[in-house]
Amino acid sequence: MTKYIVVSGGVVSGIGKGVIASSTGLLLKTTGLKVTAIKIDPYMNIDAGTMAPTEHGEVYVLNDGGEVDLDLGNYERYLNVTLSRDNNITTGKIYRHVINKEREGEYLGKTVQIVPHITNAIQDWIERVAKIPVDESGEEPDVCIVELGGTVGDIESAPFVEAMRQFQFRVGHENFALIHVSLVPDLHGEQKTKPTQTTVHSLRGLGLLPDLIACRLLIAQPLQAATKSKISMFCHVSSEQVFGVHDVSSVYHVPLLLKSQGILEYLRKRLQLDKVTITKEMADKGASLSQRWTDLTSGQERLFDTVTIALVGKYTDLKDSYMSVTKSLEHSAFRIHRKLIVNWVESSDLEPETQETNPARYHDAWRAVVGAGGILVPGGFGNRGTEGMMLAIKYAREQKIPFLGICLGFQLAVVEWARHVLEIPDATSAEFDPDAKHPFIIFMPEISKTHMGGTMRLGLRPTVFEEGTEKWSTARKLYGGAGKIWERHRHRYEVNPKYVEQLTNSGLIFSGKDEKGERMQILELPDHPYFLGLQAHPEFCTRPLNPSPPFLGFVSASSGPTVFAQQLEQQRLNFQPPHPADSMVSEAILRNEVMEVLVNGTARDLIVSETPA
Repeated sequence: MTKYIVVSGGVVSGIGKGVIASSTGLLLKTTGLKVTAIKIDPYMNIDAGTMAPTEHGEVYVLNDGGEVDLDLGNYERYLNVTLSRDNNITTGKIYRHVINKEREGEYLGKTVQIVPHITNAIQDWIERVAKIPVDESGEEPDVCIVELGGTVGDIESAPFVEAMRQFQFRVGHENFALIHVSLVPDLHGEQKTKPTQTTVHSLRGLGLLPDLIACRLLIAQPLQAATKSKISMFCHVSSEQVFGVHDVSSVYHVPLLLKSQGILEYLRKRLQLDKVTITKEMADKGASLSQRWTDLTSGQERLFDTVTIALVGKYTDLKDSYMSVTKSLEHSAFRIHRKLIVNWVESSDLEPETQETNPARYHDAWRAVVGAGGILVPGGFGNRGTEGMMLAIKYAREQKIPFLGICLGFQLAVVEWARHVLEIPDATSAEFDPDAKHPFIIFMPEISKTHMGGTMRLGLRPTVFEEGTEKWSTARKLYGGAGKIWERHRHRYEVNPKYVEQLTNSGLIFSGKDEKGERMQILELPDHPYFLGLQAHPEFCTRPLNPSPPFLGFVSASSGPTVFAQQLEQQRLNFQPPHPADSMVSEAILRNEVMEVLVNGTARDLIVSETPA
C-alpha cells in the first residue's frame, strides 16, 4: 500500500512548502524508498502555461509537455524523478474532468456536487498518479508526497482540504501523515506562536490533525526550545512532532536540517515504513545518495573562488521567474567548486532610452554586464527589453565573453548576428513585427494561432548533431560526444529556414537540428571561447548531482579555460542523461504519445484543438 504524506500550509503562502516537501522526499529516498510527488494548485487555470512568470514564478515544462508549477521542478531535482502533467492537479483540471464525465452521462442522472463528486475525483486522481513509476526502477512508488498549494482557510482550497480529510480514511491511518507548515514570526527577537496556534486550530476544525508541524522562521536563528514547547502544548502534539526550519545558507541544507531533528525516525514509526520491502540495491542507492548529498552541501561552505554571471532578463523583478535557470547555475558552480554570484540585469536598462531617462540605472546595468565572467540571456516572450538583450549578446560576441542563450536568447543571437555581421539592420523576429521585411525568426507553421494554452512545441524533443561536429563542437563534447540528445522545449517561433544558408556561410554554425534537419536547435561560434545558444530549455533537466551540460560548460568557461577544459574531459568520460531510457525516442513517437494521452487519457488535460506540436 502506498504511503501518503500531505504537506499543507498556514498563515501565508510562499514560505517554503515545496522545499520542505522535496526535502522530506529526498530523506525518504536515502533510506532506499521509491518516492513520487504531486502538487495541488487550487487556481482555476487548467495549467500554468498561460500565466505570466510574475504571477507564480516560472512555468516549468515536463517531458510530456505539461506546463506546470515550479514546485514540480523542485521535486524532479531533489528526487531525481521524471514526472508527468498529471502530477500537477489544478481546480481547472478537476472541474473539467468532472464536467466532461457529467456531459458523457457517467453520473447516471445524479446531481453533481462538490461533495462527493469533486472530492472523489481529487482522491481518485491522487491514487492513480501515486502508482505511476517515476524513477529508473520502473516500479510503483512506496511513498507519495502531496503538496497542497495555497493556505488552509482559503475558499479556493476548501474542496481539496475536504478531499484530504476523506482520503485519510480511504487509505488508512498508518498510510497517511500530514505535515503542516506555519510561519513563526520573529518580532524584535521574540518568536511568536499565535499565528501557528490559529492555523492549526483552523486545520483541526476542518477535520485534519497535523502529525508534524514545520515552523518556518524567516531569519537565520533556529526555533527556540521554549517556542517549540509552547507550540506543542497549544497545538495538541508532542514536542518531537514540532520542528523548525530557519533560513540557511542554501536550500540544499534543508534535508540535513530536517534529518537532524528526527523527522525520518518519526515518519518511519508513524507510517510503519519498516514494513515496506526495500531491496539491497535500493538501500545501497539510498546510502550513496545520502553520502553524495552530504558531500555536496558540506563542500559549499568551504568555497573561496567565485564565478560571476550576468543574467540579462525581462522578469528580473521576481527571481522565481528564472528558478530553473538559477538552479542550473548553482548546480554547475557546485561541480566546479566555485561560489556563484548572479548579477541580475533588467534587459531594458541596457537600452539607450534608459541612458536618457535614468542614467544611473543604465550605467549600473552595464557595469554588471561588463564585470561578469559570463553573460546569460534566458527565455521570454514579447518585444520588451529585447534590444537590451541583443546589446548584451553583441558585447559577449565581440569581447569573447562566454555566452549562453536559451530559447529567446538563442533567437536573439541569430537576429543580432544578422544585424551586425550580415549588416541587415532591419532583421528581426516575426514575434516583434509580423510584417517584417527580414524576419529571421518566424512563427512555426503547425502552431495554433487561436489557442494559447498548451499549443507551443512542448516537452522532450531530440536534437541531432551535424556530421563532423564531433571534431569541434563544444556542445557535443559537453553531452559526452553523443550524436543525438534530448532536451525539453517550449516555443512558438523558430529560425527562418530561408536564411539558414546565409547565416551558416557567414560563420554562425547550427551544430544541432531536429531529426529532419529542418529546425535549427543549437548554434555555436567555433572561434569563440564559449558562445552557445539552444532553442530548448536545458535548465528543466538539471540535477544537483548531474548539472545541465550547457550550463556546466557556460559556468566553467566563465571561470577560465583551465576549468573549462577539465569539465569537457569529465563530461566526455562520465555524462549520463537524466531522462528515462524509454523517453529518449524519435519526435514522431513522442508527439503521438502526447496526442494519445491528451485525447484519450483519463486526465483530459487538453482538448484536441490544444494538442501541442
